[in-house]
Amino acid sequence: LQLRAHPIERRTHMLSHQRGMTVTKTLWEGEAEQRCQSFSYGRAELRGLLLEGASLLLLRVLACRQAVPPGLIFLAIDTEGHLCTSSY
Repeated sequence: LQLRAHPIERRTHMLSHQRGMTVTKTLWEGEAEQRCQSFSYGRAELRGLLLEGASLLLLRVLACRQAVPPGLIFLAIDTEGHLCTSSY
């Protein structure tokens, strides 16, 4: 059985604006036409949002302090572009 290469490329673009944020997810699978999905979130929905870079920095600070405060939960964006919670 021989399988051909089937490249997959995913991109997530986040645009912050006055009303909140728009997340656009684009997926290319092999030679198929690209698929795009967009999600918009208002400023009130994004209160407490911790993006990926800030999350990595927070993890480093917590590791240096060797302590995690109980109940440390933040709002995050999952791999599908939807809002979710992230707990430490």
